Amino acid sequence: MIVYRQHKPQGCGGCLLVFVLLLLALGGAPLLLDFLGFLFFSGIFIVLLIFVGIWGFSQYIRRMAGRYARSQTENHNQFVFLLVNILIRIAQADGVVTKAELGPIENFFRHHLRYNQSQMYWVRDLIQDALASQNSLEAMLAEFKGHFAYEPRLILLELIYQVLYTNAKVSSQELTMVQTIADFIGIVAYDHQAIRGKYVSGSRGRVFSGHGRSETQYYAILGLTPGASAEEIKTAYRKLSMQYHPDKVAYLGEEFRRVAEEKMKELNEAYQHLKKTA
Repeated sequence: MIVYRQHKPQGCGGCLLVFVLLLLALGGAPLLLDFLGFLFFSGIFIVLLIFVGIWGFSQYIRRMAGRYARSQTENHNQFVFLLVNILIRIAQADGVVTKAELGPIENFFRHHLRYNQSQMYWVRDLIQDALASQNSLEAMLAEFKGHFAYEPRLILLELIYQVLYTNAKVSSQELTMVQTIADFIGIVAYDHQAIRGKYVSGSRGRVFSGHGRSETQYYAILGLTPGASAEEIKTAYRKLSMQYHPDKVAYLGEEFRRVAEEKMKELNEAYQHLKKTA
């Protein structure tokens, strides 16, 4: 049987040989050496040009990152710095940090906190510094607890859950680490449950929002269990509303004020739903 086979294009080895012979015929060995020298120095020039371009771009990125950092308050920069380092330490729990683990961190800042390109340059700089740092998770948490009041600590825990649950699956090891973090920075069990309840449902661990929430999840958002009385619901709502008032974290930066505002919307949604059924 005759089968059609697609012809592969021939290489240029023969062309190169013909070109070399032509150079020798026209100018002899000196012309050939001049041509080879031209190719050699042109290659060096191109390599140097690429190197200078990469160096110049990296300097541009650092200038943009530095300019943004200087435009922010010390509290804002310290909060983001510690947040990034804590997230990296969580990612390093299994001994290695993959691109798949770094992606959700970057995407969180880009999409959820709405960071622009200059801000993302800064975040990537922080991530690289965090990967190279030898500081332990405990040291980072101690610094955070010593620097920030209780309300920013709640926001930190909320953000950690948000980053983790951008993944399709959250491991039990990661949830255990979050529990350790909450205990270390002094988050009481009631307040932790009010954060965790938004994300964890039964054994599946999913994020629920809006009309997708069940009544059990509304209770969990307020740190309560199903069957709580109307007075307990009201008390829980008032307590959490005071803790998550946007003005209490406004000094951290506009993006974290928005986080508190979103949390307030969730609390209001849960309270409005439960007070009708209690």
